[in-house]
Amino acid sequence: MGKYVFLVLFVAVMIGVGIYSRKRVNDVGGFLLGNRKMGGWITAFAYGTSYFSAVVFIGYAGSMGWSFGAAAVWIGVANAVIGSLLAWIFLAKRTRKLTHELDAATMPDFFLKRYDSIVMKIVAAAIIFIFLIPYSASVYKGLGFVFSNTFGIPIEYLNLCLLFMAILTGIYLLLGGYLATALNDFIQGIIMIAGVLLVVYFVVNNPIVGGVGEGLAKLNAIDPGLTSIFSGSPINLLSLVLLTSLGTWGLPQMVHKFYTIRDESAIKKGTIISTVFSLIIGFGAYFCGAFGRIYLNNQAPADMDMIMPVVFETALPDLLLGLLVVLMLSASMSTLSSLVLVSSSSVVMDLLGDIMFPNMKKNTQMLLMRVMCAFFVALSYIVSTTPNAIVTLMSFSWGTIAGTFLGPFIYGLYWKSVTKVGAWGGFIAGFMTSIAGTLYYNLNAKMAPNIGVASMIVSLVAVPVVTLVEKAIAGRKLVETTKAAEQ
Repeated sequence: MGKYVFLVLFVAVMIGVGIYSRKRVNDVGGFLLGNRKMGGWITAFAYGTSYFSAVVFIGYAGSMGWSFGAAAVWIGVANAVIGSLLAWIFLAKRTRKLTHELDAATMPDFFLKRYDSIVMKIVAAAIIFIFLIPYSASVYKGLGFVFSNTFGIPIEYLNLCLLFMAILTGIYLLLGGYLATALNDFIQGIIMIAGVLLVVYFVVNNPIVGGVGEGLAKLNAIDPGLTSIFSGSPINLLSLVLLTSLGTWGLPQMVHKFYTIRDESAIKKGTIISTVFSLIIGFGAYFCGAFGRIYLNNQAPADMDMIMPVVFETALPDLLLGLLVVLMLSASMSTLSSLVLVSSSSVVMDLLGDIMFPNMKKNTQMLLMRVMCAFFVALSYIVSTTPNAIVTLMSFSWGTIAGTFLGPFIYGLYWKSVTKVGAWGGFIAGFMTSIAGTLYYNLNAKMAPNIGVASMIVSLVAVPVVTLVEKAIAGRKLVETTKAAEQ
């Protein structure tokens, strides 16, 4: 009974915040950016809750815990240090400053105004909309497994759970836009912290595990490598660390949070809060995942996405299962709302508004933004019903977008001399690396993180190489022209 009460309360609060926010959102700037007046606490929780979704708890924590054992916690630690702390230190201030100066509201808009390339803006907007769909689908899929397991819904009705999630996301997002998302993120972030701490306690102290020491001893008895500092393939572990940590630096839905923050004092506060939040959530999720083998008696399920649902169903009392559902909803709804906002804005503002219909009225923009939000949610739902694993969908989406944008965005923030051609070099090289690798390995789940990391590295290397080569060629031509003139 408790889990149904938690669920009803959660849905009521979400919709209530959406209704409250609707009255305070009057234009696209308010709908997409919250009028750039978000404080440190709100922005930090918005960043953290967008970072961690059901994908982490269900897909990654279970499968990575199974593969790497206790060493999987390094992924969570890296998420906090690289994905949160360093991201805020190196990106927040510069992103806020430049997007204000350039009056850029989206990442494609940033590329247009930083590199003076309308084509880059169009291509970036298209990539964002297309490749955020499988990421969003992976989140729905993770939620679907939680609902199916927690409420005893037969797996053949999984699509109905996914449909319920899609409708709920659409309702509260369409009502209040980013303001509703940010306020809900703050509430959801508190729920996530409390929920993760309780889940860790019950998972570890269940008689099946018997505490941290006993649990590690049982893992060691299964395979000594599961309790080593670095187990499994070091390359695969490093790829997962970089993909899920450094990858956030090139994801538009994560960088978007820095557009909205109020001032530098809020950035300082948000850096600390976001890092602590990420450490609690990331470490807690992967720490629980490490004990999955014990709960399943070292018998791998046919679907690796089912590891954590089985663990939770076994370890948690009924009342806490209700809180777990709310935790997963909290983690996923904030991620989904960020994905939907970024993807819909890429179409309405970057394609329709600025390029096809530059004189579009504000009311029309708002209407189209809401229509595209609903359209994106519907497409994500459809993709979530496909048989692909959660980790595969998320890695493919995350790797392609981060690999495409990481180099041009980072160098665009810090290197004044980077050229349009150099940015295109990183853009194309990163994108083609991801697509070629995915096609070559036929969307292989084990290779997906490696491909994503390779595309990010290629993008970061290509931008300065192409820029310097272009300048060298230009310099040589100038010398030749000067000599010819002198002769």
